[in-house]
Parts: sequence; structure tokens; C-alpha cells
Amino acid sequence: MKPVAVIILNWNGASLLRRYLPSVLSNTPSEIADVIVADNGSTDDSLQVLADSFPTVEVMAFPENLGFAGGYNEAISRLSARYEYVVLLNSDVRVTDDWLTPLLDFMKEHPDVVAVQPKILSDNEPEKFEYAGASGGFLDRHGYPYCRGRIFDTVEDDHGQYDSPIEIHWASGAALMVRTREYLDAGGLDSDFFAHMEEIDLCWRLRLRGGHIWAVPSSRVYHLGGGSLPVGDPRKTYLNFRNSLLMLHKNLPRSVRRGLLFRRRLLDTVAWFRFLIGGQKADAAAILKAHRDFRRMRRDNPSPPVQNLLDVPVNILFDYYLRARHTFAGLKN
Repeated sequence: MKPVAVIILNWNGASLLRRYLPSVLSNTPSEIADVIVADNGSTDDSLQVLADSFPTVEVMAFPENLGFAGGYNEAISRLSARYEYVVLLNSDVRVTDDWLTPLLDFMKEHPDVVAVQPKILSDNEPEKFEYAGASGGFLDRHGYPYCRGRIFDTVEDDHGQYDSPIEIHWASGAALMVRTREYLDAGGLDSDFFAHMEEIDLCWRLRLRGGHIWAVPSSRVYHLGGGSLPVGDPRKTYLNFRNSLLMLHKNLPRSVRRGLLFRRRLLDTVAWFRFLIGGQKADAAAILKAHRDFRRMRRDNPSPPVQNLLDVPVNILFDYYLRARHTFAGLKN
């Protein structure tokens, strides 16, 4: 039995399947992995494209759209008895020759590592890191995410400066390899998030359970990105602010949660004011709605964590805006 299932979640993505699935099939070693498309109730010709152009690919067709989190949770649950590892691979990812082997080898050699990601570059600008993941994700002391290769809107060129394996805080959901049992035992992706930051929340929970997350840049993939919501969309602003608050509320110990959420409200007020004076009224309104919905959606964990994983020195807002340190390597200077 093969150890890995590479799962591509598809919803009305027939054109992406035609463009990107051939690279996955030709560059994924068939002796260690099966490529499986989980179709999330598509209403375009995705299923027909799969049947006509990719007849050897296993298709798991859901009768309705379960969302990103729900779709992956259902697919991984159904496949859990067959595969020790699963890869969550976006439908707009182009993989390179034998991209999977370094990830699998690393996890086999490090049994305490529960999830890994490859180096993720931009498919539109291959010399640059991709915004959502780059060469590994981190969180600062206030819960703001940043990457080795991308801080806020500054995306670095890839010169091999981040090619060493490194333990990270979170791995990108664009190309996330995880131990199947650990994924399920941690509860999978949180469907309340709808979109954005689900993988950061999952990795936080995996780490609270004692697992380790690593970036393995000897594996390299290219991600188109921006397919769900483009940068600058107020809906994206809303989801990022709301889901960040939900994630902090879920995963912080009660002893520090209240104080940190208060500081985040102050920082989010500054962001609201910047949007307002910049004429981005829809984004400013999105922040207010995010905080209202967070108060409605938050729920107390009956067994709250006792470990504060945000006990880190980095204050990314201070470093980026006041100290003008715009690269990951520059944070250490």
C-alpha cells in the first residue's frame, strides 16, 4: 500500500485542472503516492474534464460544496485507512521533478515532525517567493503571520537564501504534507474560518499537541495564488481580521488571552484608521464587521491550552514599519 495521498480539492476549476494537473501526475512518484481529486460539488465541466483527459486519476465527488476546510476534512477522513500521509495541494500548484520524495524522506527521518511544506515560489514570477507560504510561516508576539521570504507586502526574490530546512510555526495550505492520524486527532481544519488562516490554526493545534512543523526547501513548487480572493478585496480583509481573532481566542492560554486580544483591538483600530484616512472605506468597515462577528462566533475551549506559543521576541509591526526591516534575514540584525 502506498504511504501518501496527494489530494487536490477542486471546485469549478476545470481550467486549473487542465493547466496544473499534468505536472502533478508527471512529477509525483507513482510508487509512493496516489493523486486524488476531491471535487467539491462543481457545476462546471470539471468532472467531464477529469473523465476525458485524466481517466486514471481517482476522483472523489461530493454532491455539494463543503468549503475548503469541510472538503479536505471529508476527503482525508475517507482516505485515512489507506494512507499514512496526506498532502493538501491547491489546484493551482505546479510541482517540479520528484517534489514529493524530499518531504516524505524528511518526515520518515523525523518522527516528531507532523507536517512539512516545500519552498513555494510564484508561478507568475518564478524568481520570487509566493505570498502565502514562501519558505515557511511564522507568527509574531501579537499573532501576525509572516514568512521566510515574505513580510506583509514585501515579497523577496529567491536567491537560495532560505534553502536550509527550518522549524516553522505554520506551513502553507497550498502544499501541506501532514501525518493523517495527527491531522484527524487535532480536529482537522476549522470550517468556521471559511477561508484564510485555517492552516495556521491547524498547525498551532498540532504544535500544542507536541508536534513539530518544518519547511523542507529541497522540495520546490510554484503556486499561482490569488484564486479565491485577490489582495485588496474587502472580503479578504474581513476574513483575515476575523479569523486571526478567532485563532488567538482558541489557542492562547486564558492567562494571556485577554491582554493580547486587548492589544490586538488597539492595533486593529490603528489599521481601521489608516484605511479610513486612505479612502478605503470598505476595508475599514470590514474590520468593524470582523470584530462584531468575532464576538458572536467565539467559543470557550473547555480544555484551554496552557502553553503560550506566542512567547516569542519578534514584534513584526515594530520591525517592519519603524525599523524598516523588510526581509526575514533582516529581522535577526
